[in-house]
Amino acid sequence: MTQKTRSEIPITTLAPAPVVRDTRARPLRELRISVIDRCNFRCTYCMPEDSLQGRGVFLPLVKLLTDHEITDAVRAFVGLGVRKLRITGGEPLVRPGLPGLLSQLSKIEGVEDIAMTSNGVLLPRLATDLAEAGLSRITVSLDSLDQDVLDLMSGRKAKLDEILAGIEAARDAGFRNLKINTVVQRGVNDHTIMDLLSHFRGSGHTVRLIEFMDVGNSNHWKLEQVVPSAEWVERINKVWPIEAASDSRASETARRYRYVDGQGEIGLISSISQPFCGGCSRARLTADGILYTCLFANTGTNLMPLIRQAQDADSLQQKIRDIWERRDDRYSEIRTDLTPSTEKVEMYRMGG
Repeated sequence: MTQKTRSEIPITTLAPAPVVRDTRARPLRELRISVIDRCNFRCTYCMPEDSLQGRGVFLPLVKLLTDHEITDAVRAFVGLGVRKLRITGGEPLVRPGLPGLLSQLSKIEGVEDIAMTSNGVLLPRLATDLAEAGLSRITVSLDSLDQDVLDLMSGRKAKLDEILAGIEAARDAGFRNLKINTVVQRGVNDHTIMDLLSHFRGSGHTVRLIEFMDVGNSNHWKLEQVVPSAEWVERINKVWPIEAASDSRASETARRYRYVDGQGEIGLISSISQPFCGGCSRARLTADGILYTCLFANTGTNLMPLIRQAQDADSLQQKIRDIWERRDDRYSEIRTDLTPSTEKVEMYRMGG
């Protein structure tokens, strides 16, 4: 009798498992899945064009987890308490057949929300398929409305009109409240932020200003390029009064503020100046099956053998449990006490 390979053995039912918590009592609630490490942009804070990685050292497509394998892995995570998924990359929309994968994930019992982060340029072609496949929410990365600044930050790959067209296509497909992620670097794009906020005020979309982070090794991170979120609260409040949203949750990455005049919300992601490690309930799975428990990690655990070759789901689920129960990550809280590492995983590999 020919033995079946892992990809031919469906995982149907997982034994019920109590909620898993790490050493700091943080539950496992969210899984970010990098479905591909390739991208059609070369953003300076993620995959700079002048880095070796930026010139195209990527995983061969045959090394990626298949749709079936990702679905099996997600079932194992859901059995431990995961309820939210975020699809990332690289640029997730360059993965062939992504709507088909999303359709499988959306049918997993226990999955309550599936979001995706994208640069948006392929949304005109795919937004409707994504909505029909069960995608719940979309976040689009847009760092400026100034094309010259976009050229600088994207390796001359981002075109403003294409990104805006992607946002409109998503709206037309039924994604009414998009999040717009903007990485802010002092002296690079900070002078264009108020125009960006003005553009999206009242649109139903939420701009989230992200402090420039020291993820990976290639983005030439400097503390002096970080614009603290508190500075934005002060600057924005002088133009459009804002107030903190009282229903913000501890596990959210963004601190939410409302425009007092009712014209929507903004979010501030303050990993540098106001770390949120204490509420972090996120794990990250790379396109080739590496599990990381922190965005700033320099080591992970290869789950590929268990996902691809194991004969039952329980062994994979137990491995994930063991890893999470040992988790003690709080990099952003102790950043200033650490010796700079040259081993951190690049953002485009881990998925942000």
